[in-house]
Amino acid sequence: MAQPESTQLQQAQLAAILGPDPAPFETLISHLMSSSNEQRSQAELLFNLCKQTDPDSLSLKLAHLLQYSPHPEGRAMSAILLRKQLTRDDSYLWPRLTPATQASLKSILLSCIQREDAKSISKKLCDTVSELASGILPDNGWPELLPFMFQCVSSDSAKLQESAFLIFAQLSQYIGDSLVPHIKELHGVFLHCLNSSSNSDVKIAALNAVINFIQCLSNSGDRDRFQDLLPAMMRTLTEALNHGNEATAQEALELLIELAGTEPRFLRRQIADVVGSMLQIAEAESLEEGTRHLAIEFVITLAEARERAPGMMRKLPQFISRLFAILMRMLLDIEDDPAWHSAESEDEDAGETSNYSVGQECLDRLSISLGGNTIVPVASEQLSAYLAAPEWQKHHAALIALAQIAEGCQKVMIKNLEQVVAMVLNSFQDPHPRVRWAAINAIGQLSTDLGPDLQVKYHQQVLPALAAAMDDFQNPRVQAHAASAVLNFSENCTPDILTPYLDGIISKLLVLLQNGKQMVQEGALTALASVADSSQEHFQKYYDAVMPYLKTILLNATDKSNRMLRAKSMECISLVGMAVGKDKFRDDAKQVMDVLMSLQGSQLETDDPTTSYMLQAWARLCKCLGQDFLPYMSVVMPPLLQSAQLKPDVTITSADSDNEIEDSDDESMETITLGDKRIGIKTSVLEEKATACNMLCCYADELKEGFFPWIDQVAPTLVPLLKFYFHEEVRKAAVSAMPELLRSAKLAIEKGLAQGRNETYIKQLSDYIVPALVEALHKEPDTEICASMLDALNECLQISGPLLDEKQVRSIVDEIKQVITASSSRKRERAERAKAEDFDAEEIELIKEENEQEEEVFDQVGEILGTLIKTFKASFLPFFDELSSYLTPMWGKDKTPEERRIAICIFDDVAEQCREAALKYYDTFLPFVLEACNDENPDVRQAAVYGLGVCAEFGGSAFRPLVGEALSRLNVVLQHPNALQAENLMAYDNAVSALGKICLFHRDNIDAAQVVPAWLNCLPIKGDLIEAKVVHDQLCSMVERSDQVLLGPNNQYLPKIVAIFAEVLCAGKDLATEQTASRMINLLKQLQQTLPPSTLASTWSSLQPQQQLALQSILSS
Repeated sequence: MAQPESTQLQQAQLAAILGPDPAPFETLISHLMSSSNEQRSQAELLFNLCKQTDPDSLSLKLAHLLQYSPHPEGRAMSAILLRKQLTRDDSYLWPRLTPATQASLKSILLSCIQREDAKSISKKLCDTVSELASGILPDNGWPELLPFMFQCVSSDSAKLQESAFLIFAQLSQYIGDSLVPHIKELHGVFLHCLNSSSNSDVKIAALNAVINFIQCLSNSGDRDRFQDLLPAMMRTLTEALNHGNEATAQEALELLIELAGTEPRFLRRQIADVVGSMLQIAEAESLEEGTRHLAIEFVITLAEARERAPGMMRKLPQFISRLFAILMRMLLDIEDDPAWHSAESEDEDAGETSNYSVGQECLDRLSISLGGNTIVPVASEQLSAYLAAPEWQKHHAALIALAQIAEGCQKVMIKNLEQVVAMVLNSFQDPHPRVRWAAINAIGQLSTDLGPDLQVKYHQQVLPALAAAMDDFQNPRVQAHAASAVLNFSENCTPDILTPYLDGIISKLLVLLQNGKQMVQEGALTALASVADSSQEHFQKYYDAVMPYLKTILLNATDKSNRMLRAKSMECISLVGMAVGKDKFRDDAKQVMDVLMSLQGSQLETDDPTTSYMLQAWARLCKCLGQDFLPYMSVVMPPLLQSAQLKPDVTITSADSDNEIEDSDDESMETITLGDKRIGIKTSVLEEKATACNMLCCYADELKEGFFPWIDQVAPTLVPLLKFYFHEEVRKAAVSAMPELLRSAKLAIEKGLAQGRNETYIKQLSDYIVPALVEALHKEPDTEICASMLDALNECLQISGPLLDEKQVRSIVDEIKQVITASSSRKRERAERAKAEDFDAEEIELIKEENEQEEEVFDQVGEILGTLIKTFKASFLPFFDELSSYLTPMWGKDKTPEERRIAICIFDDVAEQCREAALKYYDTFLPFVLEACNDENPDVRQAAVYGLGVCAEFGGSAFRPLVGEALSRLNVVLQHPNALQAENLMAYDNAVSALGKICLFHRDNIDAAQVVPAWLNCLPIKGDLIEAKVVHDQLCSMVERSDQVLLGPNNQYLPKIVAIFAEVLCAGKDLATEQTASRMINLLKQLQQTLPPSTLASTWSSLQPQQQLALQSILSS
C-alpha cells in the first residue's frame, strides 16, 4: 500500500539529511536558527522525525558538526542541541543510543573541549558535558571523565583549566555526592590554582567551582577542610582590584555573595578579615560604584543569613558602625535639582542617585536583620553628628536614615520615643525645603512603624506640626507630603485622639483641596479619606462641608491629566460614606453611584488608575448601603470578574541566562526564580487582580444570601486561585472567600431565595470547594497563609460538614497529619538554629515570633478537629485514633502551653460529643487532664478544669474513682489567692462549673454537706458567660427540686441563694438565658408567698439597696 505523499516526501528528506553528504544536515541546523517562523517550524518537525526514527545517526551528525563545522554558530547550535537531547526530561535520548554511539559521543565531547578555541562555544560544550555526566556519572557510566578533568586542571593550558573548573562547578550543583570521594584531590587542585594561576579567568572559574563544591558538602567536617582556601579565595578579589580589573572583581564578589547567603558559617573563623576587606572596598572612592555596592551587598547578605548563622554579625560591633557610616555617606549623594521642586507628582525623585537609593535600601535591610539593640546605639551617635553639621544634605540624610531603620528597630525606638520624636520635629523648622520634606517623611514612616505608641504619646506635638506644614504654599511638595503624613498618622489612631484636632485639620485640608497643584489636591483627598476612616461617626459634623467639594472633583476632573485626582475622590467619597453611615450618606449616594455607573460603561484605558479605585469604591459603597446595594450588582460584577480573571503577564527565561529580563529596572516588573526558570511578572496586573479578588470576598461577606446569583461565576474564578503562587494577596483573598460562598448559598436556600435550588446545590459547591482547599493547603509554602487556609476550611466544615463523605474526611485527616509533621520539623530546624555559636537574645526574640505563627497553625488544627468531632460524633473516632500518635506528643511537658491547651481541648471535645463512646480514652487522657488543672498557664488550666466537668457529667462509673483527686485539684484553683484576677477568671469560672457537675452527678461519692455549700459560695460567676448560663440554670433546677443539701439545715443558705438570683437578674441577659431568668423570678415569687415574714425580711435586708430596688420592680411586674 502506497504511503501518503507527505510522508514519502519526508522519508526522502530524512534519508538526505542523515545520508553521507553533510550539506543537507547543515542546512537543517541553520534553518533551526532561522528568523522565519515557517522555516523554523518546518526544520523542527524534521529534526524531531530524525530523532524518532534514527537517534544514533542524528547524535553522530550533531557531534560531527561540533567537531568539524567551520561556522562558529553551527558549532554553538550543535552543542546546544546535543545538550537538549541529553537532558533527562521527556526527550532524553541517551538510553535509546547503541553502546557504540554512546562511546563515540563521550570521546568526541572530550576531544572538542581540547580543540575548541572560541570561548563562548567552550562554555556551551562544558554545559553539554555536565548535563550528560550528571545523568551517567553516578552509576559509573563515564569513568574517563574525572581523570580527564584532573589532567586538564594540571595542564599548562589556561583554556583547559577554565573548562575543567566550569564542569566541576556544574557537577557540584547537579551530583555533588559523586564528587565527594575525590575531596582530597579537589582540595589540592583548588588550592594550587587559586594560589599560583596567573590567569584571572581561570581563577574566577576555580572560585566558582570551590564555592559550588562547598555548598554541596552536607558534612560540616568536610566543609572545614576547605577553610584554608578562604585567604586565597579572597585574594582572587583583591588582586583583580589591584590590577584595575574591576569586571573580574565584580564576578568574584557575586560568587562570594552567593557563598555568604548559603554557607555563611564557612566564613565564621575568618569573619573579621573577610568583612574588613569588604568594607575597605566599600570605602574606596577610586573604585566603580558597582564594585562598592557589591561589597556592601556581601556584608548585608551575611547579616541577613540569620537562619544559617544567627547572631554572627552582631559579634562585630566595630564593623557595624563602619558599615553604617558608609551607608550614611551614600545618602549624601543627592543634588538639589530644581525639577524636584516643580514636580507634578509625589514620586518625582530628581537629584537622587543610585548611591542614594542603595544606601536607603541597605539601611532598611541592615536594621531588620540585626535589630534595634545593635543598630540604635550606632545610629544615635552618627545621626546626632549629622544633624549638628551645617550642610542640608547631612540633615536630610539623618532624617531619611531614621525613617529607614524604624521598622527593624521598632521595639528599641519605642523605648526611646522622646529623643526620636524631638530629633524629627526640630527639623520641621529647617530652612531647606528638602530637609523639611524629609522630616515630614520620617514622621509618616514612624507613625506606621512605631504606632500606636507614637500617636498616643505625641499627638499634641505631631498633629499641630503637620498642620503648620500644610501652610507652606511656597513649597507644594512639602504641603502635599504633610497631607500624606496625616494619613499615616491617622491609620494607627483611635477616634478619641483624633477628634479634638478635626476642626483644624479638616479646614486646612479643604483649603488644600482648592489648590491649583494637583499633587496637593491628591494628598488632601487621601488625608481626608483616612481621617474620615479613623474618626468614623465623629466625621458626621463635617459631612455637609466636605461632600460638595468631593462631588465637584468627581464630576469635573474628567480629562486625562486629572485621572488620579478623580480616582482619589472616589476613594474619599466611599470612605466618608462608610464613616458617616447609610442615613447621612443616602441622598448623595445615588448621584455618586450614577457617576460611577457611567464611568464603568465608558472605555477606560488599560493604565487608567480609575479601574482599581472604582473596584474598591463600589465595595465600600456596598458595605455602607448593605442590601440596598443589590440593584447595582449587575453593573459592578461583570468588570470585577474580568479583573479577577486577569492572566498574569509573564516572561520566562532560564535562570542562568545572560539576558536579564528586559527593563529589569522597570518598577512594574517583578522577577522571581523558580527552580531553573526566572520569571518576570507585570505587577500592575497582579495588583488589579488581587484588588478584584478582595472585593469579591467583600461582596459575599456583606450581601450574604443576596450574593447567591453570582456564586456560579465567582466559585470557578476563585477556586483555582487558591494555588496562584505569583501573588500572596490573590491567594489570601481566594482563601477567605471560600466559606463566604458556602454561607451565601446555605442562607439563600434556607430563606427560599435560591431560584428553586435545594440542599444538593450546597453539596455540589462543598464538593468543589473543600477538596480544593485541602489540596491547596498541601502545597502552600507560606506558614501564615497555611493558618488562614485551615481557618477557612474550619468555617466551611461548620457550614457544610454533615454533607462531607468519608473520602473527604479522610483527605482532611491526612492533611492534618501532614500539617502537624511539617510544623514540628520547622520547629526542630529552629531549635537547631538556637544551638549556633553566636546565638543571642535578639535571635531568641525572632524565633519566638516564628513559633507564635506556628501556634496559630496548631490552633486551627485544634479548631478543625473540634468541628469534625462535633459534626460526626462517635463515627469520627476511628480517625481520631489514627491521629492520636500525632496528638499525644502535644501533651508533653516540653511543649508550649498553647500546644498543651489545644491537646486538652481536643480531648474535651471528644469526651463531650462522643459520651459513652469516649470512655475508652479516659484511662489514657484523664491523668494528663488532672495534672493540667494546676498548670501555671491559666489557659491550660481553663481547658483542663472544663474537661473535668465534661467527664464528671458523662463519665459515670469511669469517673467515679477519680472524684477525690478531681475535688482536691479544683480546690487548688478555687482557693488560689489571685483566683479572681482577670487572667485567672476564666479558669476559676470553669472550675466552679466543674465542681457543680460533681455535686450534681456524683453526689454519693462526696461529702455533700461540705462540697455543695462550698460551690454555692462561689456563685454567681461573671467571667465566662457561656458557663455562667449553664451554672445558674443548674442552681435554678436544684432550688426547684428543693435540694435539701443546697438549701441547708433550716434553709440557712436561702438568703445566699436569693442574693445570687438578684445579682444574676440585675445583670440582664449576660448571666442567664431568658428561660432561666423567668424560672428564677417564679421561684422568688413563690418564696415571697411561702416563707415566714421574718425569714423574708432578713433575706431582703442582706441584699444591697440597688438589688432590693431592682428585685422589687422585677417581682412586681
